[in-house]
Amino acid sequence: MPWWLDLLLLGAGAAMWITGSDQADDVWRVFQRFLAFVAVMVVLLGGRQIPLEVAALALALWLPSARRCETRDSG
Repeated sequence: MPWWLDLLLLGAGAAMWITGSDQADDVWRVFQRFLAFVAVMVVLLGGRQIPLEVAALALALWLPSARRCETRDSG
């Protein structure tokens, strides 16, 4: 996939996610967020863009673990 198509899909996904947050209708909000998720997954998994996949993996590893959040909240 060309890089400009990756940027277009990422931009469309971000726009759909943001506009989906402002919707009053729950069904339409979920549908827009689902389409945004699919657009980002197509870029990450379909394009074989190693830097984007590494960035997503780094973000996932940076997030706090469930165990650490539970111990922080309980005590």
